[in-house]
Amino acid sequence: MQVKTLWQPGSGNPDNPQNLATIRQWWESINSKEVTWQHRIITENKEVEQLDWEPKRFDEDFAIANPEIRGITLYWRKSDSPQERNITPYKLILDSLHQNLYIFPQSQKELVIRVGLKTLTYQTISLTNPQYLYNPSGENYILTLQDATQQLEVKVTMSPENLKQLLQQLTR
Repeated sequence: MQVKTLWQPGSGNPDNPQNLATIRQWWESINSKEVTWQHRIITENKEVEQLDWEPKRFDEDFAIANPEIRGITLYWRKSDSPQERNITPYKLILDSLHQNLYIFPQSQKELVIRVGLKTLTYQTISLTNPQYLYNPSGENYILTLQDATQQLEVKVTMSPENLKQLLQQLTR
């Protein structure tokens, strides 16, 4: 799975139309969800992830309504407001892992806006001293964890690279 999706108008990247479609799908999927809307000034030679994204007084949290992309312009409104808003970007970066969209407005080249889901919630399953099985499966590996007390089984399919990383971390 691609973690970062970049779209820029006029880019020669053959994936550019698909990247915009991926970003459009994500943008529309956040309808009615609580988002955090943050503005930051882009400082020289810094990637957006390296900017200070700690909460600031001008950041906003709100439920987003009717997010859509028409042409290359992003439209939305706050759920408690009838006023539609929009931004035309010169670049968009979707960070699928952290569920953040970075919007670089055409009107303010020194600004980046980060729109992210307010809370990422993962379901946690706790297993204490589970039984484990490990089997190769094609070019991948399957790690099975079983907890007889809870009658739970968790299967994790790992690529050779994932397995290598896990083993490195376990042997630290």
